[in-house]
Amino acid sequence: MSEQTFVLPDLGEGLVEATVVEWLVTPGQHVERNEAMVEVETTKSTVEIPSPCSGTVTQLHAEPGTVVPVGAPLVSFSGDDPGTSTDSTETATGAAEGREHGSDSAGIVGTVPTGSEPRQRRVRLRPPEE
Repeated sequence: MSEQTFVLPDLGEGLVEATVVEWLVTPGQHVERNEAMVEVETTKSTVEIPSPCSGTVTQLHAEPGTVVPVGAPLVSFSGDDPGTSTDSTETATGAAEGREHGSDSAGIVGTVPTGSEPRQRRVRLRPPEE
């Protein structure tokens, strides 16, 4: 088992930071994938951020009331499921380098289509039956 660090993801709409409102986990606690870990507040809303994978929480990187920039370490844990997290040193360094070079290394949640052709619109051949 290796230690993984989860960084504050891009919460959308051009937000660059969030304030930790409340931790819903404690160091030493086992969390499951998609279990709520922390409640954060942005200038637009308050949201709960889920765990990207299952594992045991080893460190909380911010106290309640702390403003955390997007891409900064949020929580570390030793994972049962490698998920999509990376080593904390790589993550923090990569995030800083990405901002310097104009790219957003906080990442995209989900998948991005890679096909070169645009999606074709489906045409309904007959109207729905009533």
